[in-house]
Amino acid sequence: MIVEKATQEDINELEALYNNLNDYLEANVNYSGWIKGVYPIRETAIKGIEGDNLFVLRIDNTIAGSIILNNEPEKAYDEVEWGVDADYKEIFVIHTLVVSPQYMQQGVGCELMTFAHEYALKQNMKSIRLDVSIHNMPAIALYEKLGYKYMGTVDLGLNYAHLKWFKLYELLL
Repeated sequence: MIVEKATQEDINELEALYNNLNDYLEANVNYSGWIKGVYPIRETAIKGIEGDNLFVLRIDNTIAGSIILNNEPEKAYDEVEWGVDADYKEIFVIHTLVVSPQYMQQGVGCELMTFAHEYALKQNMKSIRLDVSIHNMPAIALYEKLGYKYMGTVDLGLNYAHLKWFKLYELLL
């Protein structure tokens, strides 16, 4: 497994990954609540690449997963008391942790989260924060296993009944 920054050449493959994942979620249990054509979409990949903060995990030159690490919290993050009081320049926020259905249950999500932790340490961040749908039990279990602390539950204002409540987590570095 290799994790590296995504490039413009990865956009089509990322879009296909997002669509395949959303098809899989729709046909099975959609823990994340993502909706094909709404999120994640091609523009998600383009924005992440343009922001220089989208990373891909490759297995045999195929993108098996991706993650966005930036300093952009959702507005609702202001509603909880975090473990560290710092400017978001010193905090990474995880967005769009994606694992291809083809590579599920093979440690891809864990590897991306481990990469995020190591990368944040190298960048001298003070913490990593994220939000996760209250229904996404597999992701919640992963985050808690990796030491992320539950900080509160908030409404991100997404205007989808199934995506009203999100748990916020933080890992202090």
